[in-house]
Amino acid sequence: SSAASVATDSGMGEYARLQRRLMLATLIVSLAAALVALFRFDVLVARSLLVGSCAGLLYLRLLARSVARLGGGSRQVGRFQLVVPMLLSVAAAKLPQLELLPAFIGLLLYKPALILQTVIDA
Repeated sequence: SSAASVATDSGMGEYARLQRRLMLATLIVSLAAALVALFRFDVLVARSLLVGSCAGLLYLRLLARSVARLGGGSRQVGRFQLVVPMLLSVAAAKLPQLELLPAFIGLLLYKPALILQTVIDA
């Protein structure tokens, strides 16, 4: 029983390290993309991309928390993180300082970071 507990603790520790690395990779990709957008387009596009990236980080964090609860009595991933893209689209529709397309591209920047992390780990 104690061996199973140690294995579970080790697995959760590894999962926590993976989460931190993925968040850091997402942050780096997001900052690089925002800099490119700032020099290639304008401040509005770069700001929208950064806001979307922050929403992507929040989405990723909520998803990770939901996944971490699996096995501890929960049998499915929660759906609360789906509120983040909806709030981002509402904010982009209501705020003239936010463009929808760059914001959604920013939201999805966690995906290239995930691919980058997978390549680095391989």
